[in-house]
Amino acid sequence: MDRRTLLKKLAAGAAALYVSKSYAGGLLKAPYADTFKPTWESLAQYQVPEWFRDAKFGIWAHWGPQCQPERGDWYARGMYEEGSWQYKAHIEKYGHPSKFGFKDVINEWKAEQWDPQELVGLYKKAGAKYFMALANHHDNFDLYKSKHQKWNSTRMGPKKDLIAGWAKATKDHGLRFGVSVHAAHAWQWMEVAQRSDKKGPLAGVPYDGNLTKAGGVGKWWEGEDPQELYAQNHPLGERAADGGAIHGQWDWGNGASTPSKAYCEKFYQRTIELIDKYGPDAVYFDDTALPLWPVSDVGLRIAAHMYNNSIKKHGKLEAVIFGKILNEQQRKCMVWDIERGQSNKTEPLPWQTDTCIGSWHYDRGVYDRNGYKSAKTVIHTLVDVVSKNGNLMLSVPVRGNGTIDEKERAIVEGIGEWMAVNSESIYSTRPWTTFGEGPALENTAPLSAQGFNEGKGKPFTAADIRFVSKGKTLYATMLGWPADGSAVIKSLASAGKVNKVELLGHNQPIGFEQTTAGLKVTLPTQAPGKIAFVLKISGAIA
Repeated sequence: MDRRTLLKKLAAGAAALYVSKSYAGGLLKAPYADTFKPTWESLAQYQVPEWFRDAKFGIWAHWGPQCQPERGDWYARGMYEEGSWQYKAHIEKYGHPSKFGFKDVINEWKAEQWDPQELVGLYKKAGAKYFMALANHHDNFDLYKSKHQKWNSTRMGPKKDLIAGWAKATKDHGLRFGVSVHAAHAWQWMEVAQRSDKKGPLAGVPYDGNLTKAGGVGKWWEGEDPQELYAQNHPLGERAADGGAIHGQWDWGNGASTPSKAYCEKFYQRTIELIDKYGPDAVYFDDTALPLWPVSDVGLRIAAHMYNNSIKKHGKLEAVIFGKILNEQQRKCMVWDIERGQSNKTEPLPWQTDTCIGSWHYDRGVYDRNGYKSAKTVIHTLVDVVSKNGNLMLSVPVRGNGTIDEKERAIVEGIGEWMAVNSESIYSTRPWTTFGEGPALENTAPLSAQGFNEGKGKPFTAADIRFVSKGKTLYATMLGWPADGSAVIKSLASAGKVNKVELLGHNQPIGFEQTTAGLKVTLPTQAPGKIAFVLKISGAIA
């Protein structure tokens, strides 16, 4: 055995010894592959890594071929729904879906102006600590070089490895890297491509969802099999004719067609390859619990693989997996993600809100009607979520050409301006004894399915305050500027003694008085900003 080989073996042995002795305060089993098994009971050993708890804010590029038409989310499904606005837009732009299907939209997509280094740099400046890139959507098109899915971005469309580009830019900028995986649902989500019009001159003419390799002779896709993309060589589900039924089929019930074992195993191989090749710190699954659960165990196997590999790579578990609609046991196994909404209480375990400033896939109509969330709305959401032990992952829609528009850029820059002054009240903070006070608490909206309660509660005012702590410091963020020049924090009426109050962004002393009614703070005549205002409070209260 040569010296180099010997040193490698000794290093591997030392790492194994280290890992076997400690994990989250207890014992780990060795070797690595035995630490997590593909069962809910085994995955419940999971402990959320500190990097994620400290990061608080991430940005997401929910970008793929469905952004090319600039007609919003779920385009690859909506274009096959006769009479829908996306169906009409598709016919106007491309032609009838029997002649120009989603596979052809992919061919139109070139991502010719994509600059991941510039975009990730912008997001880092805005305060993001992690970046998430779409790896595939329900459209089943992989955005990386996949040996298990021929319909991928290195062979078609842009002919670029988009995940490789995003990963390099993210790591170059020192952020944590994540990928989002949605393709488990292509089986039933793309069933609309098997339809045909019910009326009009092309009534009864099938859309392209059942095309096979034989149909490509003389076409741009000659030699390719559309069924590898559409996955429609199966009978329709019981409720396939009901376009809205899919929203109740995310757990493969409610009449959904059960995917074949071959389909499930292919999804497994694609996802394992993604994790092993690109080394993401986080994987977001757009699924109830885990992909294909409960009709298959592939999601459990993927989770166990990712956790075990993380321990092997880092000597400790650094991986994060996100899942939706989790029960109490499942929330111990991964990070609970709430889509377009937030919890109404401080959660005992770290969680995440994912939301978007517009539509998930780029929608030119949102731009035209000035429909984006403002920087103020984003910051208010961030402050509220962090106060409840959560993180915010914000999607900034990317155009088909790989750029973001000037209105989006202004919003991102506005977020960065606030974070430049106030980020110490966000990063590495932990929940206080109460998350907040104020009138908005009296009219909270309950979660619905994956979430979807954002914007349904009472608007925030200057009387709405959110709290977090860091060591012996308490941060109280006012979600508006009091008109009378003073603020009263009722939650500090019976807390410990306050020694000092500072206003972030204001370099002059702040007067205060602690009474039985609360902590009364005298504010300067000029507000240090426009979005939210952070009081940094020192004393025996944190």
